[in-house]
Amino acid sequence: MTPSKENRLLALLPEEEFAAVQSHLEPTDTPRGFVIAEAGATIEYAYFPCSGVGSVINISPEGNRVEAGLFGRDGFAPTGAAIDAGISINEVAVQVPGFAYRLAQDKLADLMKTQPVFAGLLHRSTHVLAVQAGFTALSNAIHGIDERLARWILMCHDRIDGDKLALTHEFIAWMLAVRRPSVTTALHMLEGNHFIRSVRGLVIVRDRPGLEEFAADAYGKAEEEYERLIGPLRKTKR
Repeated sequence: MTPSKENRLLALLPEEEFAAVQSHLEPTDTPRGFVIAEAGATIEYAYFPCSGVGSVINISPEGNRVEAGLFGRDGFAPTGAAIDAGISINEVAVQVPGFAYRLAQDKLADLMKTQPVFAGLLHRSTHVLAVQAGFTALSNAIHGIDERLARWILMCHDRIDGDKLALTHEFIAWMLAVRRPSVTTALHMLEGNHFIRSVRGLVIVRDRPGLEEFAADAYGKAEEEYERLIGPLRKTKR
């Protein structure tokens, strides 16, 4: 497979449209902490990950931060690029390191006018991320930290190869807007049920079906919408 086709959206393009888009793609590494878009700053590029996981982060006027959305090779970011929004309202940053192709905003705007499948996929991806954000808000309101953490691990797992997630307790706590001891306790609970294994800086998924059953209605609706509108989220279904 062409490296850029590791991104789900690019892989779905007809060959003619893919060739038109590919000619403008620039390869780039995306290490942990890499900022794809700064909140309030001009959108210069859209990024199409082939590996790794990124977060859409809302920042309050007082500087409080919480993850509102999560993406990887299933989509692109920032989604404001698809409507030529000019600036990014959110911060978009990489949490699991990887690799991506970036596309300059002006080129993306031009391609969306001439490549209808490309434009449609970006619009669908934007919709699905909005659906995900809505269910994140719902989960934050009605679920405990254990279910929220299970959901978040599943969402990360959807977007990687293998079962190992390079994540620290501090980072998870920041993303879920909870205290670090709460994350440690929740990880111990999930580990005690043999759903995961947690070691320093690493979470290993051991029993995905069990983790999904435990997460219950905290996980699944946004994923179903992605598969309905775009296609399989994971390379292989489990």
